[in-house]
Amino acid sequence: MSSIQKVKTIEEMEAIAEDLRIQQQRIVTTNGAYDILHVAHIHLLEKARALGDALIVLVNSDESVRKFKSKPDDPRPINPERERAEVLAALESVDYVTIFPQDKPLDYLARIKPHFHARGGSWDPVRLREEIEFVARWGCEYRTFELEHGYSSTDTINKVRGSYGANPTLLHKM
Repeated sequence: MSSIQKVKTIEEMEAIAEDLRIQQQRIVTTNGAYDILHVAHIHLLEKARALGDALIVLVNSDESVRKFKSKPDDPRPINPERERAEVLAALESVDYVTIFPQDKPLDYLARIKPHFHARGGSWDPVRLREEIEFVARWGCEYRTFELEHGYSSTDTINKVRGSYGANPTLLHKM
């Protein structure tokens, strides 16, 4: 299946998830912006995939990324949602990708009803508790993986800025 074919709407994902459950396959989800893909993302996705039979990645929409990551001196996302989704879908560990427009993936998690939901990196303890309690409603196990220090999209962006300057015109010519 091509990467384009692995990017699905939530309605398509609901049907696929139901079919996977009928086949007694364990569904794993994870979520994030995945704006600038780095090795810690790859490690997280591989660990998440190892928890089950199918990994579904929920990718924040451009609008939701702008709300929680963008700053006046650091406009995000760098890459548009569809491109971020297709890059993730091209990875061997990822079975499906869907883009969610909310700040939190709770609605999409409820519609997919995974067996496991995995998170990596840094997380807000309040949000973490909310997600754990939410997915527990249908028996989903919540798994967290430690932050891999030295890897972040923000750090990568800052390295590029350090090498090429903060001039947006110069950065866009790269």
